[in-house]
Amino acid sequence: MTMIVDPHLYPVFLIAAFAISIAPGPDMLFVLATSVSQGWRAGMVASIGMAAGMLVHTAGVVLGVATVLSLAPQLFRVVQLLGGIYLIWIGLQTLRSYAASSRLEERPSVPGRVIFRRALVTNIANPKVALFFLAFLPQFVNPQLGSTSAQLMVLGLSFVVLGLLADGTAAILGGALLRGLQRQTAVTAGLNVGAGLIFIGLGVRLMVL
Repeated sequence: MTMIVDPHLYPVFLIAAFAISIAPGPDMLFVLATSVSQGWRAGMVASIGMAAGMLVHTAGVVLGVATVLSLAPQLFRVVQLLGGIYLIWIGLQTLRSYAASSRLEERPSVPGRVIFRRALVTNIANPKVALFFLAFLPQFVNPQLGSTSAQLMVLGLSFVVLGLLADGTAAILGGALLRGLQRQTAVTAGLNVGAGLIFIGLGVRLMVL
């Protein structure tokens, strides 16, 4: 039976994607802010909106990267190199700013459909998310297995599910702990350090392949 994704790379992808998903970032801070100010249900709606935005980015990567690889396979290496440079850069940026604590701003009460729309637009409008997907997903693709589009879609959907689980958990915790989360700066700093090291490690891996 032919595997859609590389059985050796996929577990590594899941571990890396999980570690990245639980690291605090703009999406999670948005979800936490919504949950803290309006309750865990509102936070869950924001999580779903963020996941929908990642689906859009996944579709864009599948269409764009698959086209590049099919028309000019030699550009695959160029994508890897550029992606490695980008990942190392954001890793260094994360490490440099890890000590800065982020206060969660209280948001006004709004209907669920508005929260969903804001989360969706926030995610789609962030060019760093698209660039990250473009840099991160292709390194776990094995062109020898066949369809790169199918592999990218499976990887992208897997990342979306992990992101939704992480953001959903943050929404529940945010609603339960309320503003006590604002004092957990040490935990946030530690996770940011881990995220920075993960980004740098993935970038180096791309550069030396």
